[in-house]
Amino acid sequence: MRLTILGGGGFRVPLVYGALLGDRGEGRVSHVTLYDEDPGRLAAMTRVLADQAAAAGAAEAPAVTATGDLDEALRGADFVFSAIRVGGLEGRAADERIALAEGVLGQETVGAGGIAYGLRTVPVVREIARRIARTAPEAWVINFTNPAGVVTEAMAEVLGDRVIGICDSPVGLGRRIARLLGARPQDAWIDYVGLNHLGWVRGLRVGGRDELPRLLADDRALESFEEGRLFGAEWLRSLGAIPNEYLHYYYFNRDTVRAYQEAERTRGAFLRDQQRAFYAGTGRADGPPGSALAAWDRTRAEREATYMSENREVAGVGEREESDLESGGYEQVALALMRAIARDERATLILNVRNRGTLAVLDAEAVIEVPCLVDANGAHPVAVDPLPLHAVGLVTSVKAAEREVLAAAASGARADAVKAFALHPLVDSVAVARRLLDGYAKEHPGLGYLR
Repeated sequence: MRLTILGGGGFRVPLVYGALLGDRGEGRVSHVTLYDEDPGRLAAMTRVLADQAAAAGAAEAPAVTATGDLDEALRGADFVFSAIRVGGLEGRAADERIALAEGVLGQETVGAGGIAYGLRTVPVVREIARRIARTAPEAWVINFTNPAGVVTEAMAEVLGDRVIGICDSPVGLGRRIARLLGARPQDAWIDYVGLNHLGWVRGLRVGGRDELPRLLADDRALESFEEGRLFGAEWLRSLGAIPNEYLHYYYFNRDTVRAYQEAERTRGAFLRDQQRAFYAGTGRADGPPGSALAAWDRTRAEREATYMSENREVAGVGEREESDLESGGYEQVALALMRAIARDERATLILNVRNRGTLAVLDAEAVIEVPCLVDANGAHPVAVDPLPLHAVGLVTSVKAAEREVLAAAASGARADAVKAFALHPLVDSVAVARRLLDGYAKEHPGLGYLR
């Protein structure tokens, strides 16, 4: 089986390859093609993956090839993993800086930053989807490109249900809750619903019994994991649910914006500088065996430890606990998804898929994030209870903003792009929306299509 990774020079590629090295089942991936427009990043990742295979002692490690030709990368692919970053980390840092100058959030996927990222990414992924449909029409596409919900929806316009979005946030949240309640994550049914980076765990059933109320009643347990410390026990009990960590940007928006404004540098700027150093060192071919993987491990550990540090500062919870540093496991979700489809090994996974009537407040084509049953025919969303009104308000307003991103990317109309910013609940003024678009258009050549 052949897997193509778009954004093959990206920093998280070794997570995917590591998962493949551990897969011993029939029909496993035998060949990985890395596609990236940056040859230096491709060279660095090829070295890291070679070190991984050597360290694992895997006699049948998936072969790795690298290319800058998209059609060559796609030809013959059974699965395509999309993890591109249009504008790079330099673009992310600019997204954050421009938004914060206007007093609004510039996070990668949430608020003004997410809209700017979507506006320059959607035209690119629509073209990629067309190339996949033409060159590898039987391939399944697993999308991790952010903002994952709107990008998956854009690709689904071309590829239909053959594109499925994944995210590690719900996986990590569900795992932490299950373990706190003394259950094995694989034995728990997680009642999770929302959009990408905008969802809530409303129940966790073990043996048919909902154990979440037991957690919500226990202050000590709530304060022992990441989301409990971020939101606080009182607010979680008020909601009657455990929100995805990204909802901290909504529930504590003013506090978070202030913390980001006061920070020495934004998250995007930190990652830009960190990865610039990593790729500059790892791209050289003169290092001893294992040095590329060791450099990647060190860089990843620092990256994970500093994740959402400003949010933790707002909540007054200090450094991340060791138990919270574990990867959310998106690479394991991707592997389980590929297994379920390729081998008809049925699985239940939280995924980004078309709504198809699952949430009555959204239309059938809206991409949502919910538990899905996966088999050889793809991912099928499971029926869920209606959202409470507070969640309906956030989900529908954010989806409205996402739809304007899709409209602007299709029409090239400045008015549609302004509307995307202005409708988002974290952008508080039409005048601010106009200034944001002007700032982003000046910074990003990729937004030149807007007129």
